[in-house]
Amino acid sequence: MKKQALLSVYDKTGLIPFAQSLIKLGWTLIASGGTARTLQEAQLPVTPVSDLTQTPEILGGRVKTLHPAIHGGILARDTPADMAELTQHGITPITLVVCNLYPFQDTVSRAGISLNEAVEQIDIGGVTLLRAAAKNFARVTVICDPADYDRVLSELQANGKTSETTRLRLAVKAFQHTRDYDNAITAYFQRLLAEEPTETAVLPPRLTLHLIQTQPLRYGENPHQAAALYTTSADTGPLGGTLLQGKPLSYNNLLDLDAAWRTATAFDNPTVVIVKHLSPCGIASAQILADAFPAALASDPVSAFGGVIACNRTVGMPFVQALDHARLFVEAIVAPGFASEVRHWFAQHKRNCRLLALGDTEYTHLELRAIRGGVLAQQPDTGDPASANWRVVTDREPTEKEWEALRFAWLAVQHVKSNAIVFATRQATVGIGGGLPSRVDAVKLAAAKARDRAQGAVMASDAFFPFPDGVEEAARAGITAVIQPGGSIRDQDVINSANRLGLAMVFTGVRHFRH
Repeated sequence: MKKQALLSVYDKTGLIPFAQSLIKLGWTLIASGGTARTLQEAQLPVTPVSDLTQTPEILGGRVKTLHPAIHGGILARDTPADMAELTQHGITPITLVVCNLYPFQDTVSRAGISLNEAVEQIDIGGVTLLRAAAKNFARVTVICDPADYDRVLSELQANGKTSETTRLRLAVKAFQHTRDYDNAITAYFQRLLAEEPTETAVLPPRLTLHLIQTQPLRYGENPHQAAALYTTSADTGPLGGTLLQGKPLSYNNLLDLDAAWRTATAFDNPTVVIVKHLSPCGIASAQILADAFPAALASDPVSAFGGVIACNRTVGMPFVQALDHARLFVEAIVAPGFASEVRHWFAQHKRNCRLLALGDTEYTHLELRAIRGGVLAQQPDTGDPASANWRVVTDREPTEKEWEALRFAWLAVQHVKSNAIVFATRQATVGIGGGLPSRVDAVKLAAAKARDRAQGAVMASDAFFPFPDGVEEAARAGITAVIQPGGSIRDQDVINSANRLGLAMVFTGVRHFRH
């Protein structure tokens, strides 16, 4: 039987050597469009698909291989009836299909891509070729990845054909390829729909994920747990950034850096955030990062040891000098960038400290969390909605200085684990209590961390105070003003307590739990 191969590839890596080897083994080559031109330019004998089908490519190349002469040759089974039918119609069987698809995922990941540009990258004929060849793996070998060229060639050279096991494995790979491709397209259009304004915010009835394992991790939260990082694109770095130095990021590193980066980028001024075990232990803003760092560290220098740091500005040497002076052990630092002299300094003095450069990366439209038997999805908490209405509920209004501190504290508390309490001055946290079942205990923890720095500071709470005790504990620590959502059935009791203690209190009407 004539050995006939069809080649139709976007990624032409290794194409010419592979085609040359097939020709030496006696194969006849058929190719479409750009693949045929590439082979012709290499002076290789090839039959264009249009010559085989006697039909030209039409619609600007949208229709090339969708023809019985092609798909009959691929889908025919190795039975007398099917082979006789091919002979009747003058169709030669195709035994090898080499195809990969337009780079839809890469196209839509680029900024500024229009809907029409994305649509034109949706491959139709290629997907059909892959599915047809994979379906008929009993007779047809399908290759969708240039990495498999050598394996197939070695079997053809040794045995004249591929084994059934190899054909099945390659068929599975082809089906995975088309599945991932379709998932990427679906996810893209779902994302467009999610961006459309609607009367009510409704999550999609079906959620399609297209994720690729891009980094195997040494282990998960603990050494006995296997773990890996999955992203939407094979060339996506950790958190969408670039690891500039240090060991590969661990599971816990990635979680902490994500939490730190989300916190730092919520602030407009130069800000430094120190995170340990997924919750900030210090947040501070200043005119420059070098001044923000010591203020963030002072919030809880004990907990900061072995944590990660996020900066929302490019890191320069003044920050490095402040870090070096503090002699703080840091697992990793994430920032939009690092000056060249900073990278050189870390390479010389702290080569194990991981540096992650993170540019303008968008957060996903949904936050996902696995639970037993399913997945929870929600829209990210990006701060107070536009409809939020802050109001002073006590007899005394905050002073201008207190207002500054309250705004800072309210932004900071949104990134602390619930129950979340933040003691803060105008541009820095001085005590943080979070992740506790009791809100009053969170207040006590924040007070213990702050000590005498609580005098004249303000307090933010991510949810309402169910009893006056939390406000009373804060006043004993030296807090002068409070910001909280309100909404408790005992709000008036809390307000009365604040008035009695001379505190100013603001209700925001918005809760910011972070479990």
